[in-house]
Amino acid sequence: MELLNNKSNWALLIGCTLLSVTACKKDSGDIATPSTPSTFAITDIGNNTNKVEGSQASDYTFTSDKQWLLQGFVYVEDGATLTIEPGTIIKGDKNSKGTLIIKRGAKIQAMGTSAQPIVFTSNQPAGSRDYGDWGGVILCGMANNNQPGGEAIVEGGPEAYYGGGNSPNDADNSGTMQYVRIEFPGIALQPNQEINGLTLGAVGSGTTIDHIQVSYSGDDSYEWFGGAVNLKNIVAFRGWDDGFDTDNGFRGKIQFALSVSDPAIADQSGSNGFESDNDASGSTASPYTMPIFSNVTFFGPYAVSGGTPDTQFKRAAHIRRNSRLNAYNTVFAGYPTGILLDGTLTETDALNNDLQIHGSIVAGCPSALETVAGSTFDINAWFNTSGWGNSVVTNISDLGLSTPLIMTAPSLVPYDGSPLLNGADFTGHASDPFFQQVAFRGAFGTENWTSGWCNWDPQNTAY
Repeated sequence: MELLNNKSNWALLIGCTLLSVTACKKDSGDIATPSTPSTFAITDIGNNTNKVEGSQASDYTFTSDKQWLLQGFVYVEDGATLTIEPGTIIKGDKNSKGTLIIKRGAKIQAMGTSAQPIVFTSNQPAGSRDYGDWGGVILCGMANNNQPGGEAIVEGGPEAYYGGGNSPNDADNSGTMQYVRIEFPGIALQPNQEINGLTLGAVGSGTTIDHIQVSYSGDDSYEWFGGAVNLKNIVAFRGWDDGFDTDNGFRGKIQFALSVSDPAIADQSGSNGFESDNDASGSTASPYTMPIFSNVTFFGPYAVSGGTPDTQFKRAAHIRRNSRLNAYNTVFAGYPTGILLDGTLTETDALNNDLQIHGSIVAGCPSALETVAGSTFDINAWFNTSGWGNSVVTNISDLGLSTPLIMTAPSLVPYDGSPLLNGADFTGHASDPFFQQVAFRGAFGTENWTSGWCNWDPQNTAY
């Protein structure tokens, strides 16, 4: 389809653009030379907007009385804190693919409110915005990961490492992000060289992240590379590729998460809700990728209004390459396949209870549960183990939700009498005190926590 062809063309154009704005980038696995700490170059470009370039080695504040335009890769260096006031609007330059990178040892303090969310968005006018108009937001921390040597350079070209090397700190603090929207980010330069909407590289559990909406990302909405950061109340809206992608030893906890697919848009590599790998080769490198998700709702292409689904949509959950992802109280709705456990090591993780799915429902997926060809693993018997509270239903309407979902005005709270309003399971890995032990399954009970701060039509919002 045309959009997929456009994405391929973007990779060539963006790659040339980024070569002009970075001093050095990865080439055949080489590590880029770190940028030199300095101060932001701030230029008043009119229309009450400051253009921001370069890197900052001391504390700085983006104030809400101006708009801020990110030009190229914009770095916050080790020891510095970038504060962003509630209600501030930050735009990414389209030509240079403006990107904000919080380096190891740096912090972001972006504390919006429900009434005054902080917005990262495209610098294009309303009606002309598109996937991948700018880079995105990247946080790099000092926590554990399973990369060789305990550190790696972040994907997508920035001169920034993640991971603590030989001295990791899983409690590392990269700051706070609350009530933040990230709109029209995400660029795929080439396979495994992407900037996602929100990239979290070895970010530690001392970091606070909640109430985040990533919309129209040109790659994954969220991707974690190692780390132990915990998140609550997050939204992946109309992303091109995966909703939540976990890799390289990520071990954080996430509760109350929503993923909504646009039926017309999917990546040529295959778009999933969850995609999870221990690492690219599926090795036994430790720490293992072992996130714990609870209270997640996936609205796949069959659960959303918007026409015939793109054929590149694949699975609500693709757990592969020795990942030990755990999903509790999760609704997998409207994908061609519900859950795919991919590979012998992943199946062994499931049999050993390192990988658990409890209290969850697969709904409206033509193929609910799958393994790869040649597997002898009985995924149906495993998923339906007595006491785990899992189920498969044929019709999405049986969930007691307003479906098909209207993307610009989604009704997210279950109807009275919905089976989702009870049956939650917080045993096993989900007994961790991080999790609020609610009765409901899926992202929502009787309260819509997206009200007031989420934007379901950013294409037509005047900023």
